[in-house]
Amino acid sequence: MMDRTTIKNSKNFTRVADIIESLTINPNPDSVGVLEEIGTNSSIDEVRELTSKALVKRNEHDSLSVVITNKGKGINDLSTVVAMSTINELLSLENKEVAMGILENTISGEFEEEVKENARSVKALMALS
Repeated sequence: MMDRTTIKNSKNFTRVADIIESLTINPNPDSVGVLEEIGTNSSIDEVRELTSKALVKRNEHDSLSVVITNKGKGINDLSTVVAMSTINELLSLENKEVAMGILENTISGEFEEEVKENARSVKALMALS
């Protein structure tokens, strides 16, 4: 099994990062589905982290919904590194309007309490940034 350093420095990881970056800038809405299916479900924290950041960078309703409303993904990831990285990416958005709307809908919607609590916390942070 590879340790974290080996994964980040491997040639394959570089290829994966390049693929994620390509999907980030691809205007096709299907690329969000690919990022969600493959990237956010990866067993490798670093891949999930890159994918969550990519989805936030797109700053579109569908991509932001993936990282805000899904248990086990984005701000709700079990890895603190992935969750915090996603939150930091959300905080760095220039236009926070779409993200704030999804956070508000998540808080008032039919989601698990843990997902709603995370959305509430991130919304408070974003309101201060």
